[in-house]
Amino acid sequence: MIEFVEAFRLAFNLIITLDANILEIVLLSLKVSLVALIVACLIGFSLGSILAVSKFYGRGIVLIIINSFMALPPVVVGLAVYMLLSKSGMFGWMNILYTPSAMIIAQSIIITPIVLALSRQVIEDLNNEYS
Repeated sequence: MIEFVEAFRLAFNLIITLDANILEIVLLSLKVSLVALIVACLIGFSLGSILAVSKFYGRGIVLIIINSFMALPPVVVGLAVYMLLSKSGMFGWMNILYTPSAMIIAQSIIITPIVLALSRQVIEDLNNEYS
């Protein structure tokens, strides 16, 4: 129990003193999340608006698939990205496994269905209300 308390004291001290390594980690995490959010919004808003205003055969199936992707577990996305970006994977030649770029790809895959479904619903409701 003493080691546990000592570890918390050390961690709290590093945060309070604004340790350079901690700041670097926090800033990298914020950068990765912000870039992933921007990518997801660019993809999700554009596809969501297209789905909201267009009617085509199989639209219901596409909506079901998009809604089911919202429940995709992060571990599954991580494994899929790992398999694609590893040396033996389809994109292994890029050598970006374990880099911020790989984290951005994985986070974008997780966020995009949520942004897409929400934007589609909002735009579809507004389109029905004003047309």
